[in-house]
Amino acid sequence: MALLQWLKDGCPPLLFFGFIFLLIIIKLLSNKNLRKSKSKLPPSPPKLPILGNLHQLGTMPHLSLHKLAKKFGPIMSLQLGEIPTVVISSARLAKEAMTSHDLALSSRPVLYSAKYLFYDCTDIVFAPYGDYWRYIRKICILDLLSAKRVQSYAPVRVQQVARLVDRVAESYPGSTDLTKMLGLYANDVLCQVVFGRDFSEGGDYHRYGFQDMLNDYQELLGGFSVGDFFPSFNFIHSLTGMKSRLEDTYRRFDKLFDQIITEHQNTHEETNRDKDLLDVLLGMQKEGSVEMPLTMDNVKAISLDMFAAGTDTTFITLDWTMTELLTNPQVMKRAQDEVRSIVGERKFVSESDLPQLHYMKAVVKEIFRLHPPVPVLVPRESIQGIVIDGYEIPQKTRFFVNVWSIGRDSETWENPETFEPERFLGNNIDFKGQDFKLIPFGAGRRGCPAITFATAAIELPLAQLLHGFDWELPRGVAAKDLDMTEVFGISMHRKEHLLVVTRPRFSY
Repeated sequence: MALLQWLKDGCPPLLFFGFIFLLIIIKLLSNKNLRKSKSKLPPSPPKLPILGNLHQLGTMPHLSLHKLAKKFGPIMSLQLGEIPTVVISSARLAKEAMTSHDLALSSRPVLYSAKYLFYDCTDIVFAPYGDYWRYIRKICILDLLSAKRVQSYAPVRVQQVARLVDRVAESYPGSTDLTKMLGLYANDVLCQVVFGRDFSEGGDYHRYGFQDMLNDYQELLGGFSVGDFFPSFNFIHSLTGMKSRLEDTYRRFDKLFDQIITEHQNTHEETNRDKDLLDVLLGMQKEGSVEMPLTMDNVKAISLDMFAAGTDTTFITLDWTMTELLTNPQVMKRAQDEVRSIVGERKFVSESDLPQLHYMKAVVKEIFRLHPPVPVLVPRESIQGIVIDGYEIPQKTRFFVNVWSIGRDSETWENPETFEPERFLGNNIDFKGQDFKLIPFGAGRRGCPAITFATAAIELPLAQLLHGFDWELPRGVAAKDLDMTEVFGISMHRKEHLLVVTRPRFSY
């Protein structure tokens, strides 16, 4: 959290006491967000003056909220600074919230970092509920991420999986930084699909600073910023350095987008290249729409959504999957045996093979259960008062759904802390927003529209890595030695890179 980090690192005493004094004045002078509601709210941990429960989030909020839910129940009320908040940690209550009250909970709070990075929250993820959001959601579902559009990018996936295989094979017999390889794959797929070009060749990946920008993006969006919980004190962002970091990251992304858009506009009429997602958006922006004209900033915001969110989901899922397989060799063997029995002696897995890989699909579901890419779903905000589980929730309450906690709920899952893909065999549990015990992409109106795209980008490389290579940890490294520490952000990846030794089964 930006505030706690600022206090930890040290700030001028006069500034610190002045800040506390101002908070107390605001508290005493009637901040309406902190007035006690007469409604019947869910159970709540004890609060501190001013901060409320903010101090209890810690540096890993999904873990802190999980522990609090164990004590106070699957629905609890928190006061995070000035913001009334409800946290849901069970499949039953997530279903009630995202079905019975989906419309009432279909908006987003305006987060300080998202407002900067996503062009005043005009992207699909952070846009508040309204005519604009409904329009761009329709664009995403019908034009950008339809099943037909996702299938049209099969050649991109095939090409980038082949490049991933080449990179991994080149490292034999030495060790491979598989985390780095998977990151390059995810970036290349999204760059080619969204922008129509590959940035990893010729040093462009490093020249454009993709990884640095994505790291900053994840940290700035995923951290709990003081301004998001004390809207009355937005000026604090300038003191903590948050504002300057946001401005710098925004400028770098915006400069990159300007360059790419100019290239598209200059080359579109001169070439017969296939359309990428940016082409589609630019076409809509140029033609205009009676329903809702798109500005160039809208195009940039939506493109950033596709690129940044898609890259993280793919990379994180693949990295956790290979980590769990290497620490569970019996699962690895069963998954490899299945793929190899279907593909046979062919070097490369085809996308037509994927529907037959039932056990591998169970492995992916188990990863989504234990390691959801977004551990706490992007917050919603109630646009009217509602009743959940008998509790009265006022309008303008922020809602968090802790899917990390749902995946470890002993009332829903047997042996919830154990990696057991077999639990998904012989049943129809899926992660597409209908089974609320497994909702890594959310559900309802605010569910992620890119599930089909993400699934395709994850399954083909995973099947190919299982088919084409035998895997082990470097000499002297045991499974118990792997650092499984998570890094919390808007998405959650492993802190340490996965180093492996591979043995190719074919000559690539």
